[in-house]
Amino acid sequence: MQCLRAEHLVSTETTPRQRQWRPQIYRKCTDKAWLFLFFLFWAGLVFIMGYSVTAGATGRLLFGYDSFGNVCGKKNSPVEGAPLSGQDMTLKKHVFFMNSCNLEVKDVRFSSTILCVSSCPEEQLNTLEEVQLFANTTGSFLCVYSLNSFNYIQNPNADSLCPRLPVPPSKSFPLFNRCIPQTPECYSLFASVLINDVDALHRILSGIMSGRDTILGLCVLAFALSLAMMFTFRFITTLLVHIFIALIVLGLLFVCGVLWWLYYDYTNDLSTELDTERENMKCLLGFAVVSTVITAVLLVLIFVLRKRIKLTVELLRVTNKAISNSPFLLFQPLWTFTILIFFWVSWVAVLLSLGTAGAAQVIEGGQVEYKPLSGIRYMWWYHLIGLIWTSEFILACQQMTIAGAVVTCYFNRNKNDPPDRPILSSLSILFCYHQGTVVKGSFLITVVRMPRAVLMYIYNTLKEKHGAWSSCVSRCCYCCFRCLDKCLCHFNQNAYATTAINGTDFCTSAKDALKLLSKNSSHFTSVNCFGDFVIFLGKVLVVCFTVFGGLMAFNYHRVLQVWATPLLLVAFFAYLVAHSFLSMFETVLDALFLCFAVDLETNDGSSEKPYFMDQEFLSFIKRMNKLNNARAQRDKNSLTNEEGTELRPL
Repeated sequence: MQCLRAEHLVSTETTPRQRQWRPQIYRKCTDKAWLFLFFLFWAGLVFIMGYSVTAGATGRLLFGYDSFGNVCGKKNSPVEGAPLSGQDMTLKKHVFFMNSCNLEVKDVRFSSTILCVSSCPEEQLNTLEEVQLFANTTGSFLCVYSLNSFNYIQNPNADSLCPRLPVPPSKSFPLFNRCIPQTPECYSLFASVLINDVDALHRILSGIMSGRDTILGLCVLAFALSLAMMFTFRFITTLLVHIFIALIVLGLLFVCGVLWWLYYDYTNDLSTELDTERENMKCLLGFAVVSTVITAVLLVLIFVLRKRIKLTVELLRVTNKAISNSPFLLFQPLWTFTILIFFWVSWVAVLLSLGTAGAAQVIEGGQVEYKPLSGIRYMWWYHLIGLIWTSEFILACQQMTIAGAVVTCYFNRNKNDPPDRPILSSLSILFCYHQGTVVKGSFLITVVRMPRAVLMYIYNTLKEKHGAWSSCVSRCCYCCFRCLDKCLCHFNQNAYATTAINGTDFCTSAKDALKLLSKNSSHFTSVNCFGDFVIFLGKVLVVCFTVFGGLMAFNYHRVLQVWATPLLLVAFFAYLVAHSFLSMFETVLDALFLCFAVDLETNDGSSEKPYFMDQEFLSFIKRMNKLNNARAQRDKNSLTNEEGTELRPL
C-alpha cells in the first residue's frame, strides 16, 4: 500500500521533477523484480530444508552406525531384508570395528564388520573365552548380534562372527564414540585409514569435534577482541594509534616466528609417522609462507604511510562525531552478527542432513549400505548459492541501514537538534522501499564469488592430477575474481548510500555515485583509502591474536587430529567477527565522504546555498586540501629543478 501511495503521489505531479541529490520525501519501491526473484529462490531453499528433514539422517553422521543399518545410541526402525536391523541401541553408544588392526576401505565401505557396543575393551583379549567373559561381565557384546554370548566357544562359525584375535585394547574417541585401538601398530594403521581414507567431511568434523572446546574459547576471544577494537576506534587518539600499530607489528612478527618454530619442531620430531601429523606439518609450512608474505607487505605499507597517522586520527574523530549523532549504530553489528549466526547454524544443519540423505540397500550377509539419492549434488550447489546470497543480503541490509542513518544526520540543517531515531527511520525506508536494491547488489557479489569457489575446486584438482601450468592459470583467475570482488563491494556500498539519498534503483544509484566520486576524487581519495587501511589493520590484529592462541592450543593435539581445518575455521570466524564490527566504521566513512561530495556538488557555501557539513568537518577538509596542495607543489618544484639541471650547459 505504501508503494502504491508513493507511486500515486509521484504520478499526480504536473511536471516531471528533476532528480536532485537530496533525501526524497516521496519514494517508490525500487528493483521490485529482483525482490520477487529472491522470494522464489528462498522458496526453493525452504523446499530443500523440508526435503533434508524428511530424507536425511544426521544421527548416522554424528553418532555413527553399524553394518546392519542401526544408529548407535538410539532406537532404530527395521530395514526390509535386513534381519539384524531395527534394534534398540540406546545403551550401545560406541562404534566397534571387529578387525581394527587390518582396516581397509573398499568402494567407500569398510571391509570390517562394524557393531554398536556399550563399552570398548580397555584390555587386550587374546581368546574367545576372554571375549565371552568380557561380554558376560560388562554386557558389551563384541560378536555379531545373532550370536548368543553363551555360545561364543561352542559355535563353529565363531571365527567369522567374532572379532579377529587378539582384540587390542581400545579407548573411545570423542567423535562418533569410536573404539580406537591403543597398541602402536594397530593405532597407526587404524588412524591412517579412518581419518585419511574415509572422506573429507568426516576428517573435518573429526578435527572440529575433538577440539570443540578450544574452538569455542577462541571464538569467544575473537568476539572480545573485536568489541575492544571497536571501542578503541570509537575513542581514538594519536597515542592509541601508535600503540595499535606497534601491537600489529609485534603480532605479525610473533605469529610468523611461532609458525616457523612449530614447523621446525615438526620436522625434527622422529615420532611423526601418522598421515595426520604429516598433513599438519604441510599446513604449517603453508601457513608460515603465507603469513610471512602478508607480514612483509603490511610492514612496507605501514612504513610508507606512517606520515599520515595524524591526518587519520582527525578523520576517525570526524567519523566518531557522525556516530555520536546516532550512538545506537555501535549496536547494529551485534544484531547483524546474531542473525548471521542463526542463519549459518541452520545452513550447516541442512547441509549435514543432505549429506546423510540416502536410500538403504541390503547387500550380502544381511548388511545395509546407504546409497546417495539422485539430485543431491545439485541441491548442494543450490544450497551453497543460498549461503552466499543470503549472507551478503544480510550484510548489505546493515550497510544500507548505517548509510541511511548517516545521510539523515548529515542533511540536517540544525546540527544542534539531531533527527529522532535515524536508525529506525533508515530501517523502515529499507524494508518498505529498497529491499530489491539490496537483493540486486548482493546478487552481484554472489555472481563473482561462485566462480571463485569453482576455481578453487579446480585448482585443488589440477594441482594433484596435472602440471603446474594448469593450476597456476586457475590460481591467477581466482586472484582476479577476488580483486573484482573487493572493487564490487566498495561499488555496492556507494550505490546503497546513493539510494538512501535519492531513492533511485541500484543501477541509477551506482552510475550517479561513480560519476560524482570520479569528479571529486582529488579531495578525499587518498585519506579515505588510508582510513580504510587502518580499519583493515584492526581486523588483522584481531586475527593475529586469535590465531596465536589457536596455535598454542592446537599444538597439544598433534596425534589424531588434523587441526589445520579448525585453525582455518577459527581464523575465518575471527576475521568475520572483526569485519562485522569494524565494517561499521568503513560504511560510515564512505557514506560521509559521499555526502560531502554531494554537498560540494549542490552547494557553494554562500548564504543562499550553505553547506550541510559542520564546521569541524569543513576545517578538516581544508587542512587536507592544504596538505595535498603543498605536497603537489613540492613535487612540481623538484621536477622543475631536475629539468633545469638537465638543460644547464656544462
